[in-house]
Amino acid sequence: MIYIDPPIWPGHGRLWSHMISDVSYEELHEFAEMLEIPRRAFERDHYDVIEERHPPAVEAGAVLVSSREIVLLLHASGLRRRKVSRLRPR
Repeated sequence: MIYIDPPIWPGHGRLWSHMISDVSYEELHEFAEMLEIPRRAFERDHYDVIEERHPPAVEAGAVLVSSREIVLLLHASGLRRRKVSRLRPR
C-alpha cells in the first residue's frame, strides 16, 4: 500500500509531503513513476512530493495519513532507513 502525509513541510518556497510504501521500494518507485514524480525526489525511504502532486497521488490510491503514521508504518514494514550522521563515528 502507498501512503502520503499532508503537504505541511516547508522547503525551497513550497510545501511538501512524504510518500511511502509499506510493501517495497519497488512498489513506491512504480507509483511515483506513474505520477511522473522524478526519481531524484526519492530520499532513503520516501519520496518528497510537492503540494501540487498531492491530490493526484491521493486520487491514484495513496492513503492519506499523518506524518507520525508515516514513520510508524515505515518502522513496522522494516523499510525505514535512518539518516546517517556524518559526525557520528562508524
